[in-house]
Amino acid sequence: MINPALQPLSDYTFARLNRMLEGVEPAAGKRPIMLSVGEPQIQPPALVNEIIAANGDLWNKYPPPKGDLAFREAVASWLGRRYGLPSGLLDPERHVTSISGTREALYQLGFLAVPERKNGQQPVILMPNPLYHSYRGAAMLGRAEPVYMNATEENNFLPHPEDVAPEILERTALCFLCTPSNPQGRVATLDYLKRAIELARRYDFMLAVDECYAEIYRGDPPPGGLEAAAALGDSLENIVVLHSLSKRSSAPGMRSGFMAGDPELVTRYGEYIMFGSASTPLPLLHAATALWKDETHVEANRAHYAENWRIASRVLGNKKGYHEAEAGFFVCMPAEDAEDLTRTLWREQAVKIVPVGLMARQDAQGINPGNPFVRIALVYDTETTEEGLRRIAPYF
Repeated sequence: MINPALQPLSDYTFARLNRMLEGVEPAAGKRPIMLSVGEPQIQPPALVNEIIAANGDLWNKYPPPKGDLAFREAVASWLGRRYGLPSGLLDPERHVTSISGTREALYQLGFLAVPERKNGQQPVILMPNPLYHSYRGAAMLGRAEPVYMNATEENNFLPHPEDVAPEILERTALCFLCTPSNPQGRVATLDYLKRAIELARRYDFMLAVDECYAEIYRGDPPPGGLEAAAALGDSLENIVVLHSLSKRSSAPGMRSGFMAGDPELVTRYGEYIMFGSASTPLPLLHAATALWKDETHVEANRAHYAENWRIASRVLGNKKGYHEAEAGFFVCMPAEDAEDLTRTLWREQAVKIVPVGLMARQDAQGINPGNPFVRIALVYDTETTEEGLRRIAPYF
């Protein structure tokens, strides 16, 4: 018998999108352009292939569960440079672990960070709404109650955990935050992050800050969770941050990232890998180590996405509700009927986008905060990006 707690795993954004588009054929004679998935279409730097090839003799080695020391030291050094962390705050052995991309680790936190009972009751996992599907998957895996915190214009599309009722916070075992946010691209302030950490410590839950879009910005770099923890003192308890190379280095296929922060959870993750999950193979890990040491390709990446945003502003800037996101590569546009618009654009223009309502869930009042929007990913080369946007612009 299939575990009934796992049956809803098919209910994630792109499965829902595929079902919604069943029977809708893309416009004939036009090449399909997928502005739906946040998958960078530009290539990672050449050093990736070079390092993987140079370390081909390591494919017969089991990789260390937390990544090797060189990787963890590279990550700790990068975090220190990027967020101005004080020397000695991060111990590469205690505070850093390799992960097979953020998606996997976010899901696994439902098992690793959620007890069977919290204060004698069913545990709660708090998550932003709209949400990345792995957050909801974590609640299923941890047999926890998902509590959706609506991200709306009123809260700058960054929900505030301190607004959650105290009786729910007493049951909270894990809270997900995403900054820069997906899909609205809003950046949490350092004060916002400090308040979230203080709340996690007051109610003894784990705060997991998903920072996978943190390197795609224009202007000032977004602050981070460990930066906020450092501002509060020298403790990393009750907080982890997660980063990957998928967006930063255009390498989603490497399935490589890291989790850093709370030493107990980092240790537990390594133990979990030893029992039944995958760690990053050594040739890929060595390439990842080099990527975390290199900023040149990241600066080029940022320049590429900045140009795509200039294109978007040129093509969509006169449309009602358009705005440039603070960070990330998603345009969120208002739509009177987001699902109907998505079907129309696929059928008439062969351009696929995402109704944000498919990324969200109804709240206790039956309101889906994503329904008024569609998400458009600026992930292609500049020519394809402009072509896709010009095809869909007349519909807004």
